[in-house]
Parts: sequence; C-alpha cells; structure tokens
Amino acid sequence: MGATGSVAAVRSPFLDLVDQRVVVYDGATGTWLQTQDLTLDDYGGEALEGCTDYLGITRPDVIAALHSAYFEVGADVVETNTFGAFGVPLGEYDLTDRAHEIALANARIAREVADGFATPDRPRFVAGSLGPGTKSPSLGQIRFAELRDHYQVAGEALLEGGVDLFILETHFDLLAVKAAVIGVRRAMAKVGRQVPIQCQVTMELTGRMLVGTEIGAALASIDPLGVDIIGLNCATGPTEMGEHIRHLSQHARMPISCLPNAGLPSVVDGKMHYDLQPAELEAHQRRFVEELGVQVIGGCCGTTPEFIRLLADMAPNLVPARRTPDHEPSVASIYSPVALHQDLSLLMIGERTNANGSKKFREAMLAADYDTCTAMATQQVKEGAHVLDVCVDYVGRDGTADMDEVASRFATQANAPLVLDSTEPEVIEAGLQWVGGRAILNSANLEDGEHEGSRLDRVFTLAKEYGAAVICLLIDEEGQARDVEWKMRVAHRIAALATERYGLETSDLIFDALTFPLSTGDEDLRKDAMATMDAIRRIKAEIPGAFTTLGLSNVSFGLNPAARHVLNSVFMNECKEAGMDSAIVHASKILPLSKIPDEQRDVMLDLIYDRRGAEGALSGGAEDYDPLQRLLEIFADVKVQTAEKEDRSGWPVGERLHHRIIDGDREGLTDDLDAAMAYGEVRAGVERKGTPIGPLDMQIAAHAIALDVILVTNNQREFSRVAGLRCENWV
Repeated sequence: MGATGSVAAVRSPFLDLVDQRVVVYDGATGTWLQTQDLTLDDYGGEALEGCTDYLGITRPDVIAALHSAYFEVGADVVETNTFGAFGVPLGEYDLTDRAHEIALANARIAREVADGFATPDRPRFVAGSLGPGTKSPSLGQIRFAELRDHYQVAGEALLEGGVDLFILETHFDLLAVKAAVIGVRRAMAKVGRQVPIQCQVTMELTGRMLVGTEIGAALASIDPLGVDIIGLNCATGPTEMGEHIRHLSQHARMPISCLPNAGLPSVVDGKMHYDLQPAELEAHQRRFVEELGVQVIGGCCGTTPEFIRLLADMAPNLVPARRTPDHEPSVASIYSPVALHQDLSLLMIGERTNANGSKKFREAMLAADYDTCTAMATQQVKEGAHVLDVCVDYVGRDGTADMDEVASRFATQANAPLVLDSTEPEVIEAGLQWVGGRAILNSANLEDGEHEGSRLDRVFTLAKEYGAAVICLLIDEEGQARDVEWKMRVAHRIAALATERYGLETSDLIFDALTFPLSTGDEDLRKDAMATMDAIRRIKAEIPGAFTTLGLSNVSFGLNPAARHVLNSVFMNECKEAGMDSAIVHASKILPLSKIPDEQRDVMLDLIYDRRGAEGALSGGAEDYDPLQRLLEIFADVKVQTAEKEDRSGWPVGERLHHRIIDGDREGLTDDLDAAMAYGEVRAGVERKGTPIGPLDMQIAAHAIALDVILVTNNQREFSRVAGLRCENWV
C-alpha cells in the first residue's frame, strides 16, 4: 500500500498503521471551541483572549472534551492544542517563558484522553502540533536560530507529554519548515526518544505558498530533510488542493496526508463560515485516496466531528491507489525547483558571485554594495545559470558576517538555488540559515581525514541536518587525486562515508573529479584532462545515482581570454559526452560548438586528448607537432568577441526561436514563445474568417497582442480584422 522507495527514518506503531490502512485525523480545534461559548475568564483574562493554547492551563476539561469528541466519532489521531504553543506566538501574550509548561500541559491532556479510548486492537495516537508562528524567517522577521530554538523547547515538552509523532502544519515558509524540523530533531536527541515527523504546507489560491513557493520546490526541499509524511492542510478546500496532491502523488517518496478546510472561508454575521458539507469532503477524500494514493486524511478549519465521523466510517473500506513516484533529485530556490540532471544540457552553476574569482563581485562585497552583488546574481540567471555559486571567502574578512549579508539577499531576490561555497563550515551554515529551498554545499573532501571535527565530518553533518546536496572534491590526505585509480579510491571512500555514517543518499553527492591546467606544458599535466573524463565515466557507472561536476575554467588557466573561452567550451562538451552533469562556469562565456571555427576546435581537441605528433588533427603529419604550441600561435592575435548579441528583434518569431534553440539562448525565450503563440492564434483567426492579412502584418499584430499594447497604424482597416488587437489610426 502507498508509495515505494520511502525514505522514512523512524518506524513506529503510527507509521505501521499508515502502511496498513487509511489513517483518520481529527478536525478543527478552533471551530469546535467556538461552539463552547467560552468567556474571557476561561482564557485567563482579557489579555489572553484568543490564546487557545493557554486553555490547556485554564480549562483542561474543555481541551479533554475536544479530543474526546473526535475520538468518539472514530478518529485515529488527535492533534495537541499546541499549534501556537511556542515562543514566537506566545510572545504576543507575554507567555514566551511558559512555552514548555503550556505545551507539556496540552500534550498530557491529549495523551490521557487517547489512552482512555485505546484498545489492544484499536490504538489511538497523539500528534504534537506546531504551526508556523507569526514571523517569517525568509522575510527577515525573525532569525533562523531563534525560531529553531523555540521549536526545540516546545518539542521537548511535547515529547515529555507523550506525543506519538510531530505534525508541523500550515507552513507557508520553507525556511520555517527547516527551523521546525531541525528544532524537533534536536528535541528528540536531547530527550532520547525518536518519533515520526509529519510535515504539511499550505498552498494559497495563487497556487503557491504565501512567500511564492511552488509545490515542486516544497517537495524538493522537504524530501531531503527525511520527514516521514508530507502533505497539505488549511487555506483552501479540497477542490483547490487537487493539483498539488496530484504532484505529491506523482513525485513524493513518503506517504501523503491531506487535511483540507471545509471549503473556502467567508464571514457571515461576524463569524467565519465554511460552505463545504461533510458529504462533499468525504467524496473528495475518497477520490484522493483511491486515485492518488493519499494515506492520511482528516480536516482543518471549519471541519467538525460530523465531518470526521463520515471519514472514519469510510476509511476501513478504502484502499489507497498504488503509487510509483518519480523521484527527481533536485535543488531549489525558495520559489522553484531545478533538477540536478538536465535532459538537454548541463546544470550550469554560475561562478561570478565568487569573491576569489570575480574582482567585480569582491569589490562590491567589500564596499557593502549589496545591490550590485544581487544584480550580478540575477544577471547570471538571465545568461543561463541554473544555480549560483556563492563564495565570500577573503583574507582578513569575517566570512560568517559576509555570508549572512549576501545569502539573506540572494535567498529571496535571486530566483535560483544557491551553492554555498567556503572552506569554513561555519560560513556555510551562516548561508544555510537563510536558504528556504535546497542548497548545495561546496565542498567536502578528505584533506584532513574523516575524524570527528574534520572538514568532511562538519560539512556532511550540515548537509544531513539542513537537507542539502554536497559537492565532493576528490582530495584525500595525500593531496589532489590525479590519476584515475586515485580519483576512484577517493570517490568510493567518500560515498561510503556519506551513506553509511551520515545517512546521505548517493543522489545527494556531486563529485568534482578535478581538472588541472593544460596550458603549462608540464609533462605531468598533459593527460590530466583524459583522467578527469575517465573518472567522470567511472563515477557514473560505479556509484549509481551520484552526480558529477567540474570547476571548468581551471582547465584553461593561464591562456588568453579568447583561448580560454574556446577551450572551456570544447572541454565542457567532451565532459558532457563522458557523463558530466554540471559545471561551474560563466555561462555567457560558453560558446556553442557551431560558433567555433574548425581549426580552433580541432586544436583544443588535440590538446585535451594529448594528440602530439602525427596523430594530431592539425599536425599535417609532422612528428614534432605540439597542440599547445599551435594553440598559442592560432590565438596570438585573437581577441574576445564582443558579448553583444546579434539584434534579432526584426526577425520573424519562428527564426528567432530556431536560433535560440541552436545557440541554447534562454534570454527573452518566454517573450518569443508568447509572440509565437499569439502569431498562431492571429493566423488561425484570420484564416477562419477568410480575410487573411500579410505575414509581416500578422507578426506585427501578434507582437502587439503579446505585449498588450495599442498598435498605431495607417492601415487600420486591415488590422481591424485581427480579433483581440487594439489599434488606433496613425492620423
């Protein structure tokens, strides 16, 4: 039953039940409490009005009755009355210092009620509820570490009170999700008791989380955290959740939960009202289970015991659809996911936001000109970078402070996942505390061994805790691995440590097989490019699931800029053919092979494959041919071509798209696709009417429609035939 390939880290009676049958949660807490006619005295006075968590202190009988009401109608699980029972929301009532007491009291009430309803053949469970709080770390309203520590305090209390699992629910900010997961994991470590974690996000009517996150980015970021169940609750009813549940059904490796509102809320007579009827929720949940494989159902705002009664009556007869999820290892910005394997190209990791490699970025960072830093990040994305390498390391600087400043901006302002790059793990962690999506850590290696406190130990520990991928450099105690066998020994050793000691998956690992300059003429370096490509092939074959990358520009170090661009481009293509998945590059400096003259391409291939003497493509049979010498001759007077692109604005849209595909040019692609769609619609419309206009005029009309502008023309009669086109007479 349910998904295959689950990565659940904790087994428990609760998870065993989820594997056996559909599990039913309770319904809304607030909706039920509104029926109890509670007074200010019940809440503990006027200052505490609305603090429902405090009712566990002032009116434990009411909270016990709440849980009993849901168990009586057949719920398997009730949530503790602790949605806001941690430091941040309690702080609004000056109760932060009582967070442990309040969470503990509520957990004990739920535990006692559950035990009273449990039988040997019908266990009842308590889920420790923790919501998102009232401050978003991604928006800078609270620091990550502070929020994480508040969750830990509440988590310890809930565990002490006897909860069977944690439910982290109604989350709208992925960074808060990470704070909650890490906080309760630290609580479990301190208390010494492991329980499952169920994580639920909230998707708005926009189709995204409140801070703009797609469901794909949410899954890509939460999956590596190792939670046991993922799902949705709150904000909308089941109708609006359908497509998000479908995405989870197709891609989530763990069981799925769905706890919708009773439809969309409205205010009637000053009270919140929900239109969905119990039978309608029942029908939706049946479909989610039988068609999409949902294994945990229940209700959120607006649902009452009557809703849960129907779900509980239905559940024993339901069989969840068998799922075969398509798990695609990905990284993510806070907005969107990016697959680590790109079907039609390499994953391009932009290298320009690196203080060691970019003078412009370094100077902007040193001057605290963060607007320029951010502009460089967004420009790289426009130029084709899928992911951004962020390195702030610079002699004499406080790297943690610099990373804090840069990552806090890049995490929300640059719509691309981040590679947090530093030789100091504490600098990497400073960046991780701003990244709501899934990051890559650059890097881990075995230079100082594998002992506790080593660089590898510290980076892998961070990767596991924050759910990050890791670039692994093939370096051990003896130095940078040069030959293929040495490279593979290091790769296998790192892979074994990652999976067996730290609980990472091979798909979390991105191996950098290392490349060395081919420009020195040093005999010891002549065959290094081939060794690198051989290592890439073997890593892909011998460590299934792992990814590969290169700091590509190292291969051309020492050559003039024109030669560097060509060598980088040719070498990248050869590595791609060998199986390389990604490259750390300046994307705009990579040339399409079709744009490289044959002579330049051939001399680079001779250099890469060390084809000296008569076997060289440009040797002309000469035994003394040296591709490096010939390269220097060819590029002696070659200047870097201007970065300005050919102006294609006047070209037919079909031609523009054709050349974009050939050149791998993404800038402006969306606009051209919109124009192409508009052109097709214009053409179809005028052809249906039997009043065609010229192809150039159709293109002009399509552009005006796509841009949503008014066309000013002296040919208004002809253009008036185009439906949807706004036009005015030139005169």
